[in-house]
Amino acid sequence: MPTHPPDFRLGGYHAVNDVVDEQFWQHIGINEDQLTVLAEHHTSDSGHSFYLLHNGAVTWGIPGEPQLVALHLQRDTGARTFRFAQAAFALPAMAQSWLIARGCPEEQILLADGMGSEPADPATRALEKRLRRDGDHFALLTSYTHDTEPMEITVLLRALDEKAPVPFRILLEEVDTTAWTHTLREGGFTTFEAATQWWEAHWSGEAIPLPPASPTARHATAASLPAPPARPAPPRRPGR
Repeated sequence: MPTHPPDFRLGGYHAVNDVVDEQFWQHIGINEDQLTVLAEHHTSDSGHSFYLLHNGAVTWGIPGEPQLVALHLQRDTGARTFRFAQAAFALPAMAQSWLIARGCPEEQILLADGMGSEPADPATRALEKRLRRDGDHFALLTSYTHDTEPMEITVLLRALDEKAPVPFRILLEEVDTTAWTHTLREGGFTTFEAATQWWEAHWSGEAIPLPPASPTARHATAASLPAPPARPAPPRRPGR
């Protein structure tokens, strides 16, 4: 992946207060030299900037942590101050959904050429499109990124609708590093226990197919939604 460092366009600006200044340093500034822009959009009035970033520093940290950062910068061009919001995600479509929900046009935050693998089939493209556009039906519970061979990502979601017949979903992305393409599939589970059993079995090396998901299911990506009472910790594969 080519290196494309971010330009946050903050020359002459300062954080709106000390708390924002410290948080921006902790979440963004401290890793700025490790960030690569995958997509970005700026409004014509300079009031808003939207970034989809890869954080290379995560690859040296705790195994499995999400490596993508969605960043929304809000500038007061009169006062020359800024605020920001950010969230970490494992999949580009989920980060894009978060940015779209904050006002970024979908077509402006798609991955730039060469910034990531290509969808391998129509099913992957359709699921990614649905993930980008439906951002308020499921809460993100956890994810796990395995960034060495075989490259895979799993994401666990929970329906916000308590009456949903299939309340838990798992997304599975598998990357073909030779063709530099990826497939994305989803599975549905009626209980948290069933979902975590599949999760643990998968990361233990068992080849268990995902159970079918409802064709009308919709996903959400808001990291700020309430967390579940338990958070599964995926076992590491050998060598991690």
